[in-house]
Amino acid sequence: MSDWVLVVDDDTANLKMASRILVSEQMRVSCLKSGEDALKFLQENKPDMVLLDLHMPGMDGFETIAAIRADEKTADIPVIFLTADDDRDTEAKALTAGAMDFIKKPFVPEVLLLRVKNTIELIRLKTSLSNEVEKKTQEIIAQTEKLERLSMQIVKALSGAIDAKDTYTNGHSTRVAEYAREIAKRVGFSKEEQDDIYMMGLLHDIGKIGIPDAIINKPAALSDEEYEIIKTHPVVGAGILKNITELPKLMTGARWHHERYDGKGYPDHKSGDEIPVEAQIIAVADSYDAMSSRRSYRNALPQQQIRSELVEGRGKQFAPEYADAMIAMIDEDVNYDLREK
Repeated sequence: MSDWVLVVDDDTANLKMASRILVSEQMRVSCLKSGEDALKFLQENKPDMVLLDLHMPGMDGFETIAAIRADEKTADIPVIFLTADDDRDTEAKALTAGAMDFIKKPFVPEVLLLRVKNTIELIRLKTSLSNEVEKKTQEIIAQTEKLERLSMQIVKALSGAIDAKDTYTNGHSTRVAEYAREIAKRVGFSKEEQDDIYMMGLLHDIGKIGIPDAIINKPAALSDEEYEIIKTHPVVGAGILKNITELPKLMTGARWHHERYDGKGYPDHKSGDEIPVEAQIIAVADSYDAMSSRRSYRNALPQQQIRSELVEGRGKQFAPEYADAMIAMIDEDVNYDLREK
């Protein structure tokens, strides 16, 4: 069945142009000219996506998306704003309001098609992710070792899909999981506990599936509003993983890997022993990999600079015991092999 897109714009020419572009890719398109008509339409229909004009008589785009998000029947429908505005405040306000992305007018056909297709696929993955992970986790518990290996392959595939959202990193979740498992081993965790923290590390960034690509891959410093959006990913990730009741600790790494030992982290401002030990370990591993990987705005940092950052952050950003374990790993890594290849 073809993808179904609702286009809402008070300009007939824009409706015709968007419809022509989308229909050329065998998409089903419905066109409406006001936010009020869109809300009535959505009471009886559920398209895969809404393209919503920002400035319209009557209900504008912000009022319309607020009503869409407030209704259980429509809250999960992805919305992309259509706008001729070109200022950062409007962009940030649109994303904060719940839009997945925005498309500038006049439309560039290739950009319109790519953003619509990518957003629809992203939402489908996000919608099915929780049930799929829970289903496969239950199979791990109930079935054979062969199914356990299969489950791990699925989790790795999911973590790879998350990492693929970031143009500038490769294998981040896998490396974080490996570093975290090694830290856990060095401080005396059991084999089962090491395996658990490895799984948490693979899924620690799963919440980024809900962050627009435009923010994740921005080749410049984030605005304050964009940084606030990025900071929502631990809560989003925990919300996805909390439904896996057979492994209730799986959400630990996702929710608290950005907490700091001194309490200045997010989202819950936990400090010291309030932070679960698994999250303390993943925080060290995650920070190490961030510093030892390329970013859009810099290359990987030199190994000794990373070591100095860990020493400086010991007891502030990082739990001392786990920072010390990572520092020992750096000292043993004479060829600087522990980094993005």
